[in-house]
Amino acid sequence: MSDQAEKLKQKFNTFSLDEHTQKQDKKGTHTIAVTSGKGGVGKSNFSLNFSLSLAKQKKSVLLFDLDLGFANIDVLLGLQPKRTLMDMINSDLTIFNIIEKGPLGLQYVAGGSGFNHLFQMDVNKLRKFFIELNALSGHFDYIILDTGAGLSQESLRFMLSSDDIIIVTNPEPTSITDAYAVLKTILANETEKNIEIVVNRSTNEKEAISTSRKLQLVAAQFLQRKINYLGHIPDDPNVSKAVKKQVPFTIEYPSTPATEAITNIANSFLYLPPVEPNGLGGFIKKMFAFSRK
Repeated sequence: MSDQAEKLKQKFNTFSLDEHTQKQDKKGTHTIAVTSGKGGVGKSNFSLNFSLSLAKQKKSVLLFDLDLGFANIDVLLGLQPKRTLMDMINSDLTIFNIIEKGPLGLQYVAGGSGFNHLFQMDVNKLRKFFIELNALSGHFDYIILDTGAGLSQESLRFMLSSDDIIIVTNPEPTSITDAYAVLKTILANETEKNIEIVVNRSTNEKEAISTSRKLQLVAAQFLQRKINYLGHIPDDPNVSKAVKKQVPFTIEYPSTPATEAITNIANSFLYLPPVEPNGLGGFIKKMFAFSRK
C-alpha cells in the first residue's frame, strides 16, 4: 500500500458514521454518476440536459458538478455560482447555503477549486462533507453526479458509491476504447454495479447501435456482464449553438433532434426495471467503505 493510501486509511479509521450521517432517506434518493472515458465527448452537457429532462417529468433533481478541474455546468447554464462545495467545507456554510437554482426547478451545486483533493483533506473537513451530504436525505428524487472524465480516485469513489453509472461515449474508436477502460475498472471493483451506455454525437441510429454493441460485446465476452444501452443523441448543430448562447439545448431548442433524443433517454431510464435505491445513507457508507480500502 502506498504512503498516500495508508494515510487515507488512517484518516477514515479515526471516525465513524455517527447519528448525523444515518438520517433515514424516506424519499429513497437515487444517485446517478455520469462519466466518460475521455474528455470532449459532451458528458457535462449530457448531465445537465438529462437532469432537466428528468425535471420535466416532475422529478426533483440536484446536479453536482464534480468534473474536478474542468467544472463547467455553470458555464453551460450561463450562471455564476455564488458558493461552492469547497466554500461549504472551509466555512460554517451548510449544503443548503450553496445550492444554486437553475431552470425548470433544477438545482445544482458547484464543486469549486480544490475539490479534487477531497480525500486528502483533514478528518474534520471530511466529516463535515459527509454530514452535510446526508442532510440532503429525503429532499430529492435524483442526485446526478457529473464526475470527471477518466479515472481519478475521487471520481471512481463517487461512481462506485452511486446506484447507477451512465457512461457517455461517441462513435470514435478512441472514445470507445477509453469507455471500455472505465467500464473494466468499475467492474473490477464492483461486479454488480448498474451501468448504462449513452452514445453521443452519432451520425445516425445505426452508427449509435453499432457503437453500443461493441462495448456490450466486449463487456459480455471479457467481463461477463450485460450493459444496458439507454440510447443515442444525434450530432445536432443546435447543441453547439446552445452552448455558445449558454442556454441548455433542451430549453433553447425544445423540438431539435437532440432534445427529442435525450427526452427518450430520460424516459428509458425511468422505465428501467425498478431497483431499490441505496439512498444517501447507503451512498455515504459506500464512499466510506471504498475510501478505507
